[in-house]
Amino acid sequence: MLLRERARDVLRLRPAALDDDLADAVAGSLLLGERLLELLAGQEPLADEERAERQAAAAVRVVERRQGSRQLRSLHDPLSVILSRDMRAVVQRVSRASVRVGDTVAGSIGPGLCVLLGVSRADGAPEAVRLAGKIARLRVFEDEDGRFARSLLDVSGSALVVSQFTLLADTTKGNRPSFTAPAPPEQAEPLYEAFCAALRELAVPVATGVFGARMEVELANEGPVTIILDVGAQQ
Repeated sequence: MLLRERARDVLRLRPAALDDDLADAVAGSLLLGERLLELLAGQEPLADEERAERQAAAAVRVVERRQGSRQLRSLHDPLSVILSRDMRAVVQRVSRASVRVGDTVAGSIGPGLCVLLGVSRADGAPEAVRLAGKIARLRVFEDEDGRFARSLLDVSGSALVVSQFTLLADTTKGNRPSFTAPAPPEQAEPLYEAFCAALRELAVPVATGVFGARMEVELANEGPVTIILDVGAQQ
């Protein structure tokens, strides 16, 4: 089985990476994943090698949810890219914000939220709409008692949305970030536009940068208040 072979490789090549407790947890996880593959194979014969690889990836995801993704990530497993499948936004509450392309101001807002948006390969329009709704209703503005009780909709604030694929960087190996998780431009740009359109449908005034351009973002983070949101297909 694929996972049994993977276990042997890990234990042979990186014995120092595992202490006794971690070895037991990982071994149990791999056996669980192998049992799942056996059940899948018993229900329906594998059509080809590609299908077997897809089933292996599905089994690894089940294993990681049960044992905790940090244990398997510590092994530098090449399948760790499946952990970064969510559309991601860094949301900052601002008194003002603007984005410049060269000498031209592409977009600017007063009080509201500055949203840096990263789109992954697994994302689609439903994730864009869901994340837009989450941000529009996110209660990060204070009421009269100083509590976080008001949303962007409640305070009639604006949003500055800037695309930023680097939010999905994988830094588990070495010092150079890997960018295998972000969606390619031809996929990411329509979803970036869909996200902005969904905010506008909620009556949020939206300013934007220029997708794919080299930009300079200036803002005054009020608080400071910064929230990181991940919205994936499983949510």
